Amino acid sequence: MTMTRHILSATDLSAFSLQAVDRAADLATANGARHTVVHALGLDALGPLRNLLGERADSVAHTAMQQQQAALAAAMAEPARHPGPAPTLRVEEGLASRVVPALVRETDADLVVVGARGQSLLRRLVVGSTASHLMRRSHCPVLVVKNPFQQPYRRVLLPMDFSPGSALALALARELAPRADLVLLHAFDVPFEGMLQYAGVSQDIIHQYRIEARERALRQLREMAAEQGLAAGDYTPLVEHGDAVALITGHQQRLGCDLVVMGKHGTHVTEELLLGSVTKRVLSEGDADVLVVVDKRGPQDAG
Repeated sequence: MTMTRHILSATDLSAFSLQAVDRAADLATANGARHTVVHALGLDALGPLRNLLGERADSVAHTAMQQQQAALAAAMAEPARHPGPAPTLRVEEGLASRVVPALVRETDADLVVVGARGQSLLRRLVVGSTASHLMRRSHCPVLVVKNPFQQPYRRVLLPMDFSPGSALALALARELAPRADLVLLHAFDVPFEGMLQYAGVSQDIIHQYRIEARERALRQLREMAAEQGLAAGDYTPLVEHGDAVALITGHQQRLGCDLVVMGKHGTHVTEELLLGSVTKRVLSEGDADVLVVVDKRGPQDAG
């Protein structure tokens, strides 16, 4: 059964955010999914001006809504936009950080697609308080689009930590990029390696520990892939010792991966974004699109 039946893309009408809409349109077409495009006006910001505008405040808000509805319709009608079934267009008065999560719940969206750069919200998506409000309210997988849409994803890099979140990420990646080459990467450390070095354990012994750790991780990687229905020739396995971010961004660029899929299980994307984590650094340092997969059931239901 398909995991992606409804895709919600958010735009501030900037060129960067409209690239994300094009990517969402392609994914919706390929998966037979509904596509909703939302533009949030942020009219909450008129609050401080209401005393100044007086009775004109509602009229100003109404005019702004009409203008932006027309602007969104015009943008979506441009010949350069991705051809496909016409999406549902929504223009909402509130702030995007509130509007988008509310629409995810209201419409039961399975995937949110946003641009990495743009005006207002989207320029600050990867870092900043607006992003924290947006992500904290969404259990939905989020695709952050950094590059113009040109074609379906060709090569996908999946950092794997063997959690249920990794399995979910792999399943969604296969659905959204069914013809892409898959690269499964696990970055590992030797437990207590620093302590061993401090204790004077020889480098030969530590090297042997690394070999054994790598072999265990490679077996786990292959077992998880097999559980997801992948044969040995369906993917490229990479198990390497070192810093996860350096390995992810390095292999992404070296192999020309145009999508990185990061899995999280039973937690919000915000926790990754705010804590200086691997996900945040990959979002900020890599040049590929990034899909962050969050289990919609949440931490209590996921078991």
